Amino acid sequence: MVRPLPFMVEAQRLVLSQRLSDATDLIQQGLGLRSPSLTSPPDAFSGVTIELSADGAELAGDVASGEARCMPRSRPRFAAEASIRPTWSTKPAPTIPQGAEFLYLVHAGPAGRRAYRLYVPAAEARGPRPLVVMLHGCTQNPEDFATGTRMNEIAEEANVLVAYPEQDRSANPHLCWNWFEPTHQNGDAGEPAILAGIVEDIARSHAVDRSRLFAAGLSAGGAMAAILGSTRPDLFAAVGIHSGLPHASARDVATALAVMRSGKALGQGVVPSVPAIVFHGVRDTTVHPANGDRIAGLDTERQDRAETVTGTVNGRAFTRIRRPAQGSNPAMEHWRVEGLGHAWSGGDAAGSYADPAGPDASREMLRFFLNEAGARE
Repeated sequence: MVRPLPFMVEAQRLVLSQRLSDATDLIQQGLGLRSPSLTSPPDAFSGVTIELSADGAELAGDVASGEARCMPRSRPRFAAEASIRPTWSTKPAPTIPQGAEFLYLVHAGPAGRRAYRLYVPAAEARGPRPLVVMLHGCTQNPEDFATGTRMNEIAEEANVLVAYPEQDRSANPHLCWNWFEPTHQNGDAGEPAILAGIVEDIARSHAVDRSRLFAAGLSAGGAMAAILGSTRPDLFAAVGIHSGLPHASARDVATALAVMRSGKALGQGVVPSVPAIVFHGVRDTTVHPANGDRIAGLDTERQDRAETVTGTVNGRAFTRIRRPAQGSNPAMEHWRVEGLGHAWSGGDAAGSYADPAGPDASREMLRFFLNEAGARE
């Protein structure tokens, strides 16, 4: 049995005493994320968050067997109705080619409200266009994510629409998608329902190819993309998951920290039910690379006909495993990138959590999406 770190025991006591802010401070200090402070910033959030490094988090009991004694689950988070605001206004906008648009829009539906950006290519639409929903990671926003992934540039070449939903600070103070809460792990409720609502909004205002709808994300956004790939096969044709975690691999903050650190999910986690392309850095110390293996089903015996290729791109070695669709099992492609930490492979360093070295994850994801959607027609 793994013994909990001393500060986690004290943090649990503080949570039970409703001293949530003190518990959060103690966990962050214990994990070395910041030095002790006598005062909190004026806008400090008083609840539990998961914007923590996964390194060093411990739980009592066996997480994989579900016997862990976890901290009480934090309350489900939904954005307050009047809180929608563009956090990207303080950051420079990515370069937009002449004739293209980078629209600021707000979705409001039964499940909740979120702001989002929509990139509309300058290229003339020759019929309905594919749509990619890009889900940012913690502390990021649509402008930052668009810059770091360069997805607008690649979408312009392929004449594809790109949506960038924004997590609201009132739903999560560090702008993480709440992938670890059961409230947001079903396709017809919570944040997955909001994201589906954004897709429907776009389809009503633009000519969208309903057979070519895709979702991709980084870290917490990757975990949310995995949820969409498992719960909404009726809507999304394929998903891309970069440095993410399997659907249903956690049930609260404590188990989220544990699976981020170790890759040991509650049970097996859920493999996407649509084609999936997975990227993960071997040197990722925030989300353990074993999570990427689980999403891709590499921890199972379904490896017949899998093709393994190794190579080097932009100074980074990689191992790519491709597995074609087999019966009810969808196609899968897994990229393990040597030397890459918790960052978007082949991205633009002007954005956060983006590393210019290595294979171009955005280009490879869009290639995979369009090829797999075409194969299903």
